[in-house]
Amino acid sequence: MITLGVDAHKRVHVALALDEAGRELGQWRGPNSTAGWQALGQWVLAFGGDRQWGIEGAWGYGRNLAQHLVASGEAVYEVNARWTAAGRRGARKPGKTDRLDARAVALLVRQEASTLPRVHPEDDTAILDLLTSEREATLAEATRLRNQIHALLTQTDPDNRRHLPTLKSRAALDVLEAYDPSVDNPLQVQRAAAVRRLAARLRLALLQIEELAGQIKDLAARRFSPLTRVCGINLITAGTLAGVLGPGRRFATDAQLAAYAGVAPLEASSAGLVRHRLNRGGNRRLNAILYRIALTQAHHSSEARAYLDRRVAEGKTRREAIRALKRFIIRAIWRLWQECRSVSNTSLEVRAA
Repeated sequence: MITLGVDAHKRVHVALALDEAGRELGQWRGPNSTAGWQALGQWVLAFGGDRQWGIEGAWGYGRNLAQHLVASGEAVYEVNARWTAAGRRGARKPGKTDRLDARAVALLVRQEASTLPRVHPEDDTAILDLLTSEREATLAEATRLRNQIHALLTQTDPDNRRHLPTLKSRAALDVLEAYDPSVDNPLQVQRAAAVRRLAARLRLALLQIEELAGQIKDLAARRFSPLTRVCGINLITAGTLAGVLGPGRRFATDAQLAAYAGVAPLEASSAGLVRHRLNRGGNRRLNAILYRIALTQAHHSSEARAYLDRRVAEGKTRREAIRALKRFIIRAIWRLWQECRSVSNTSLEVRAA
């Protein structure tokens, strides 16, 4: 089995090949383009035998290469940059170059391919990932616009809160787009004009957020509605989870998914003392989603509240109890995700027929 590691960049990719014994067979460097991917495929044919690939950034700069290889029938695994960084730090000669990064990727795949997320052909989850990421960015933009408007209003009209509606209402946008404090000071006139421009941009952002939310709900309802059985998951959250979890069966067990989400505690036992420490790795976006679900359950689910109270009574802190609840939540999500994938596969078969 030939193992290839790829260090993916915006314009250039670097690949390194290892044989079954871990000996280096060769190195390739080429452009991140269709011609470059084809040249990489021709280069690797010289080694013969079966192949497995690891790409650092399989959903980033290496996404197109990963999909090109998958379409060619290659086995491709996603490699997190944190994992290879840990391998470099523990190497006999620590350092960082494109070649060392590619080698670290290849070594990780050679040793742990069975536990790594496998890359599958893109499907509707890629659309949801795009839509939910754009919605989150637009929500952040709307928050920035509101903050800028607040700052300008404070300078123009310090008593604005008494007679202007909250900026989260449509009535506020109507008022702000026509905002005219009737002042003669040139600076205040320009501040008022800036408020009107920002209000127009805020209205556009809110309209886009609403439009994106509708698209996400429609797509999530068709294929990923089983996830909404978990308390704290609505269609927007289900769509976000589907986008993060990605196409195919990337995780063979709920433990693999928990490790990917950073909610599986890491064992740190020594001298007969068994203990675990917090896992600060994993996909932080997925981890944040799980945290919000856990907080929702803590407020609205009697079962979750009983579980949290029981863990606190056992001596755990409230934070530790929330972390334990997140592990249960990810297990429930994984089970329902298998059901979603079964529904997806069935719909694809019907569509193909």
